[in-house]
Amino acid sequence: MIKFDIPKWLQAPTAMPRLSAHEIEHKYPRLRFQVFMGIFIGYAGFYLIRNNVSAVAPLLLDEGGVINKLAVGIIANAVLFAYGLSKFFSAMVSDRANARYFMPLGLALSAVTNLLVAVIPWVSASVGLFATLMFINGWFQGMGWPPCGRVLVHWFSTNERGWKTALWNTAHNVGGAGLPALIALGLALTNNNWRAAFWVPSIVGLVVALIAFLMIRDTPESLGLPPIEEHRNDPAKVEAKSKEKLSTKDLVFKYILRSRVIMMLAIANVFVYSLRYGVLNWVTVFLSEKHHAKIDGGLAGFAAFELAGILGTILCGWVSDKVFKGHRSSAGVLFTFLTALAITAYWLVPVGTPMWVLITLVGLIGGLIYGPVMLIGLQAIDLAPQNIAGTAAGFTGLFGYLMGATLASTGVGYLVHFFGWNVTFIVFLLMAVITLLFFAIIGKDERKIMNRHHQRVNNGETA
Repeated sequence: MIKFDIPKWLQAPTAMPRLSAHEIEHKYPRLRFQVFMGIFIGYAGFYLIRNNVSAVAPLLLDEGGVINKLAVGIIANAVLFAYGLSKFFSAMVSDRANARYFMPLGLALSAVTNLLVAVIPWVSASVGLFATLMFINGWFQGMGWPPCGRVLVHWFSTNERGWKTALWNTAHNVGGAGLPALIALGLALTNNNWRAAFWVPSIVGLVVALIAFLMIRDTPESLGLPPIEEHRNDPAKVEAKSKEKLSTKDLVFKYILRSRVIMMLAIANVFVYSLRYGVLNWVTVFLSEKHHAKIDGGLAGFAAFELAGILGTILCGWVSDKVFKGHRSSAGVLFTFLTALAITAYWLVPVGTPMWVLITLVGLIGGLIYGPVMLIGLQAIDLAPQNIAGTAAGFTGLFGYLMGATLASTGVGYLVHFFGWNVTFIVFLLMAVITLLFFAIIGKDERKIMNRHHQRVNNGETA
């Protein structure tokens, strides 16, 4: 049996006596905004201290020969591989933990780990040691998404969750765009010493962890408020299974491992994350090698990828809610197809193309690929029972990071090192085609679940 003993201070709080109708009307809107901003700011903080190695890869490659492109891929992959493992196991813990404590704790520990890279010189003298510390960093990073998923599913109901999740998901991009800005500041202050790419964002990350702690609350019931489904008269797509006396292991096997749609989402996530990190992690290196860009040009591309993701993610969430009426897979097909077109253009533009065009193409890819990234997490919490929604999302992340990020980091490093960029981009396009096929298959199952949900709504049932 899978069993995690959570310290009492970290456990999810119990339900409080119900407040009066007047207090509920007054507090619910304010607290919904407050907790949303807490998880938004907090999750953005994680992205200040996750992809630092990739962002300064050209400087690492120039330092003395210890780290080559394959080594950069291995070190970057260590973060993402550990993140995938941690995201799944942290999800099983976070479904029973207090999100207010769990998320800021992970962010603070990740920041401290990055500080160690900056202040202990011998860590970067060995690929093995560097990768080990980044593995530890990735584990703490995995404590970010699951409590956010828990907050989203408890504070925002089904018919608003597409838009809200898309808006929250842009925290990826705010933090990701903030990273190159902080790195540029650090490099300017230290005469291009790459270690500033770790200590400057880490200090900001510690401040963000404190802000998140002050703003996040766990569930409405823990504050004397009614469940969000009751408050908005909007039942969940899948009913909670809290009445079943099942162990964590049995819940995982019954509602995740034996769920066709969750398994399909997890496999699709492998290819979505391969595309996301396959492009993002190698922006600075690709622009430097093929287009002879300096580090500031690569950092601009890195920032453009993330900033454009804000608009793309929100647009994708809106399209999935308004155009496709909650059928997320249709939006996934559209955005993945457009991503493939943008990657093709990014690959084929000739040497000598103006830098602003290259940065625009990088931004276009980021704006499009973050739609499918958001949708798979949203579908996982939409299509799993509410009380294991975090675990379902963590499970899709497990596949995305363990396999997808490995392909994007170590795999791409290997392809580029031995076969060059043309073969690498052909592989990217094959991944896009496979993603399209998975979204099409998932869409059939999703429509069946949606039809059952609409029937329950028409019958006046609540979750």
